[in-house]
Amino acid sequence: MSRILIVEDEDSLRADLVDYMSLHGFETKGVGSVREMEMALQTMEPPHVVILDISLPDGNGFQLAPKIRRMFDCGIIMLTAHGDPESRVRGFDSGADIYLVKHTSLREILAAIQSLLRRLSAPEAENLTVPDWMLDTVAWKLMPPEGGAIKLTSTELAFLTALIENSGAPCSREELAGLLSSRQTQFENRHLDAVVSRLRRKIQDHTGVEPPIRSVYGVGYSFSAACKVGSL
Repeated sequence: MSRILIVEDEDSLRADLVDYMSLHGFETKGVGSVREMEMALQTMEPPHVVILDISLPDGNGFQLAPKIRRMFDCGIIMLTAHGDPESRVRGFDSGADIYLVKHTSLREILAAIQSLLRRLSAPEAENLTVPDWMLDTVAWKLMPPEGGAIKLTSTELAFLTALIENSGAPCSREELAGLLSSRQTQFENRHLDAVVSRLRRKIQDHTGVEPPIRSVYGVGYSFSAACKVGSL
């Protein structure tokens, strides 16, 4: 059974979400603050999806999303009253997979959760049949099995090279931050999270599938698909 954690300080909306998702077969828990979320995570099994409000009494979703991303390999849906383009961009940059506004119906939110869960579980099955990815370290391009090329920045290239050369094993956050610090002064965890978030979105926009960059709880990141490194 998939587990959903709802972090929402509006009591009525939180109750509606918990009841509706529970009725549709999810193990669902709702909390109203960052503190309550931290307490809940100490006792519950890791969530598969976190539904996250931006405005909370003791924090905000923009700051909380990267922390959740570091802790768990889960999907993040931001559900908020902030529907302006700047907030949407900031939400995706902070690590959200899906961004919804609060007038979205419960049925639409359920559909978003189901779609996100399919995307999160798809790569394991796809890797059995699809050909390799290709990382061109000379042209700074990542080429998906379906064709085409994704242009990379120098930081994205260094990040992907480290992951791919580790043969599927996870690279620690400390190792990656240290590597990228040679390219940017005082490269911190939030910079690493921002790089991963932008790169994931860039790959997903190009391919339409969940990027093979995996967050490994308590460790760092790994590249979950077969990939060759070289130049064309």
